[in-house]
Formats: sequence, C-alpha cells, structure tokens
Amino acid sequence: MKSNLFSLAGRVALITGSAQGLGKAMAEGLAQCGAHVVLNGRSQARLSETGKELESKGMSVSIATFDVADYDAAKRAIEDIEKAQGSLDILINNVGYRNRRGIFDFQPGDMDRMLNINLTAPFELSRLAVRGMLQRKWGRIINVSSVVSQIAGPGDATYVAAKGGLESLTRALASEFGKDGITVNAISPGFFETEPNAHLVQDRALLSWLSDRTALGRWAKPDEIRGAAIFLASDAASYVTGHVLAIDGGMLAHL
Repeated sequence: MKSNLFSLAGRVALITGSAQGLGKAMAEGLAQCGAHVVLNGRSQARLSETGKELESKGMSVSIATFDVADYDAAKRAIEDIEKAQGSLDILINNVGYRNRRGIFDFQPGDMDRMLNINLTAPFELSRLAVRGMLQRKWGRIINVSSVVSQIAGPGDATYVAAKGGLESLTRALASEFGKDGITVNAISPGFFETEPNAHLVQDRALLSWLSDRTALGRWAKPDEIRGAAIFLASDAASYVTGHVLAIDGGMLAHL
C-alpha cells in the first residue's frame, strides 16, 4: 500500500485560469502535494505575481500565458509544457465565462461565445492534453462545472446550458479513455468567496438566502475546493471517473 495516496510528486499539472480565485486555490493545493503546476491566464503580469507568491512558499510552478479559446495558442502551450517538463499528467479546465441576462437580451452570436469558452475550449484542451496521457497510460482531466448545471435560476440560461454540456462531456471523455488509464471527472462548485463575487459577498439579502439554502449556511472559502482537486488528481481517486463532485455546502441536498 502506498504511504501517501494523495501525493502528486513527479506529476505536472496545467490549471487554466489560475492567477486568482478557485484556479489559484487548486494550483496551490496541487503544488503543496508535490506537483509542478503550470499557471495559466491571459495576463502575464498577474500570472507572474501569483507565480512568485507560490514560489516564495517553496512550490514548483511555471507560467503559460494564453487564451483558452485560441486553439493555436493552446496547442503551442501544451507542446511547450510537454517539452519543458517531460509530461503533462493533469489538466484542470477551470476557466469560465458568465453573462447573466434574460434570453431576449442576448444577440445572435452571444451563445457561441458562452459555449466557446465554457465547453469548446475544455473539449479542445482535453483533446490536446490527452495525446501524451495516452502514450504514458496515465492521466487526470478535471473540469470545473457549477451547481447551476443541476439547479437553474432565471436570467442564466446560456451559462446553465454550457455547464450542463461540460458535465456531459466529462462523462463522454471518461467513457472513451478509461481503459487507457485516464480518468475524467468534474468539480461542481457552489457559492465561493472569489474576486468576481466580492460585491455579492457583502449582499445581506443574498447571505440570508444562502444561509437558508445550504446545509452549511455560509459562503465557501476558495481554499475549500483544494481537497476535491487533490483527491481527483491523485491515486486516491484511481477508480473514480465520469463523476461530478459537488462542493456546494450541501446546496443540492438541502431543501
């Protein structure tokens, strides 16, 4: 029996959208368990700042600056990671885009952008990353979905549809690559205190609703997503694939 099922020593992980928020929290978690983490985003300055912060804590990180919706840039980045690090073992598709509006407020083409970032980009990145994983007969792909894929509210149809598609993609890829030693799972976050949600955290009415709507009765801290990412990326989850793991404080289970 392995002494540490959660060890990621020797593994290389690419986490998209990891300069801040949940992506940064997952990056720090995987790095704490021994992985070399490749940080991704579109801002070189912000990535450099996050990279220096993690390196100051003794973590092994590097940077890949590219837009996940740019296929050619993503392809070059994956190739560069494989060349520089020798492998890409773990891919976390974390980047997301949301535009809360009623369906009649959207213009033709708006849905295309929503799907391109939230569904097409994870599909293409997975296709690029899985080639090396197939050669090594080991790999982990983790998609970041949302609880709204299962419980929707008004004014969010495009995002809900895109995340629902991402969860279906997760199951499809798990089915396709399971016999090759590659697992594909999804994390479904609930309400987290991230930078984009800063203004919502101060909303007393929302906090009251969240207190009633979740079993734990509070917002989640970004660090509370780390355990799920570490688990799904490690050998501890070697027989887990095609699964959507909700990190939602009991929202889906609570009336």
